[in-house]
Amino acid sequence: MSKPFSIGVDLGGTNLRVAVVSREGAIVNKITVLSTGNVIESLTGAIERLFSDKINGIGLAVAGLTDGRKILTAPNLPILKEIDFVGLLNERFSTPVYLGNDASVAALGESVAGAGKDLNTFVMLTLGTGIGGGVVYNRKLLSIAGELGHVIVEPGGRLCGCGGKGCLEAYASARAMISVAMEAIELKRETMMRKNAGFSITPADIYKYAAEGDPLAIEIFKTAGFYLGIGIANYINIFGPEAIILTGGLTGADIYVEKAIKTAATSAFKELFAKAKIIPSTLGGDAGIIGAAELTYG
Repeated sequence: MSKPFSIGVDLGGTNLRVAVVSREGAIVNKITVLSTGNVIESLTGAIERLFSDKINGIGLAVAGLTDGRKILTAPNLPILKEIDFVGLLNERFSTPVYLGNDASVAALGESVAGAGKDLNTFVMLTLGTGIGGGVVYNRKLLSIAGELGHVIVEPGGRLCGCGGKGCLEAYASARAMISVAMEAIELKRETMMRKNAGFSITPADIYKYAAEGDPLAIEIFKTAGFYLGIGIANYINIFGPEAIILTGGLTGADIYVEKAIKTAATSAFKELFAKAKIIPSTLGGDAGIIGAAELTYG
């Protein structure tokens, strides 16, 4: 019989978040430390603070491709590549250890205690610096690569961080929008964003200027939203989901989301689009931790 709690870990490029999570997906206790310096030491130390004989296992959500034991690619924390997390933590804590892609694991969390709790099939997209996602099909997390941000939406288009060209992430992510804005500033295009010349610019800055009526800022969000809509239409046509759940920092940008919904409506099969709600996550940043803990229950 499984024990009543598990430890969920969200290993990000900036913060390492560790929590004790109940079988029902409720966070009982949570701590956050910086994922800098000796990350392995920080990770094991944080787990040690929360570990007890009531822990069923340890689940980790990591940004990158994994093979279930190691991180095969980790753009934000390349130092972690090829570390055998499962073996290392299993030896240290004598408990089962599971490893998964953060976006896919977040979808699992949303299915346990969030917006996907009452859904059989949905696609979850994480919209931030990059774009990731996960698919829950017939109430099971699909064991796929989960790199939904790397579907091609513009063949032969912009170079993506993955090395490919024309990926959704290269057109609809925060990183992509910042790149377009900075290029426009360098080319001295007419825009209020030129106030940021020589300084860093964030999606929040671009959105602020869009809200003030800056045509270029509005264009950046609408163009990114258009490509997101193409991606969403593809997911709807492939999986026929009951919902597309959106999470991440960009979900609050109404210009972007509204354009994505309009584009998906005209690009997907109308019968499939009609049954697919496009809704926000209810767990937000906690979805990955809850999903990671859920990995321990199989």
